[in-house]
Amino acid sequence: MLSGKKIILGITGGIAAYKSAWLVRAFIKAGAAVRVVMTPEAKDFVTPLTLSTLSKNPVLSSFTQDEENELWNNHVKLGLWADFLVIAPATANTLAKMASGASDNLLLATYLSAKCPVYFAPAMDLDMYKHATTQANFKLLASFGNIMIPATSGELASGLEGQGRMAEPDDIVAFMTKDIRSKLPFYGKKVLITAGPTYEAIDPVRFIGNHSSGKMGYALAECAANLGAEVILISGPTALTVKHSSITVKEIVSAAQLFEQVKSYFDEVDVAIAAAAVADYRPINPADEKIKKKTERLQITLEPTEDSLKYMGAHKKSQFLVGFALETENEIENAKGKLQRKNLDLIVLNSLNDTGAGFRTQTNKVTLINASGTINPQELKPKKEVAKDIFNHIRQALHV
Repeated sequence: MLSGKKIILGITGGIAAYKSAWLVRAFIKAGAAVRVVMTPEAKDFVTPLTLSTLSKNPVLSSFTQDEENELWNNHVKLGLWADFLVIAPATANTLAKMASGASDNLLLATYLSAKCPVYFAPAMDLDMYKHATTQANFKLLASFGNIMIPATSGELASGLEGQGRMAEPDDIVAFMTKDIRSKLPFYGKKVLITAGPTYEAIDPVRFIGNHSSGKMGYALAECAANLGAEVILISGPTALTVKHSSITVKEIVSAAQLFEQVKSYFDEVDVAIAAAAVADYRPINPADEKIKKKTERLQITLEPTEDSLKYMGAHKKSQFLVGFALETENEIENAKGKLQRKNLDLIVLNSLNDTGAGFRTQTNKVTLINASGTINPQELKPKKEVAKDIFNHIRQALHV
């Protein structure tokens, strides 16, 4: 959820500021870009040099960057730059100023300028945390749309035991990740996606397969995960990998293996997308040993493979089912026929006659046809953008 995001980490003057170095590292490890804004008092607890080294960005703590040249640190641009503003630790003093709209340092001015979601992690002693004014400030800040990362209980700097400890850096990242996901349109939904080719063995060395790279299916899986879904990706042999924690990959080789995985997971998903290029036939009797080359012709008897998409269409209940059709002639007619035969809600038509579409390309040109027969031709686009178009259509159909 934080990969590729821009985060401003605001650090205020409390002993918990020492944890900010680990928090910077945790954000960067999650794939975020980090800029640090400190209050002047925060520098008494952690050095700007440490934070600038870890964040790989200059640390800002005043309105002017250079006392001689008086270069202005533009808090408005900072507020517009960030995808998220995280104030950790957030002392009682800073929280009171945020609640009242005070703006006597760069961090507070940036907070008032921010257009992005704001998270704050309180850190203070037990009695300060429980005080009526602090509790009122928590509620007021929440009413503004700010999100509190609750303090934990434990030994405090005063030696007392109780609530007031700033959440640990990894817990802050986990809290934000869960909170961000919970607001995404596919949060709580499961999506099943098949991708890549299948290989049907002729002998231990040779197989019947196709040129599918899996790129379209993997792009769909990433798009679904970025929308908050839990994704089961059933993948044939491919060189592609995924890093998203919400994607579970089930590796298969043959159509029979793909069919078994589909049967295992289909009942529990909300959306299923069959993007795999499944071999239609396989040898009836694959050889146990490598077949030696001979002068006479080699004949191989084939039988149909399992039809996973037909199975899903016959067994679907409330699932939204999407199929793909790769055609070379009578494209629209053939795609509509498959849509009806397989009981699909949407079919994605590819034509090998379109330049830049088909297997092993970074782009695709598709036509979306829904169950009512509405035809929506799309332009040639990168496959990641095609995936977004497909999910936009699914979102409209599901009203999410």
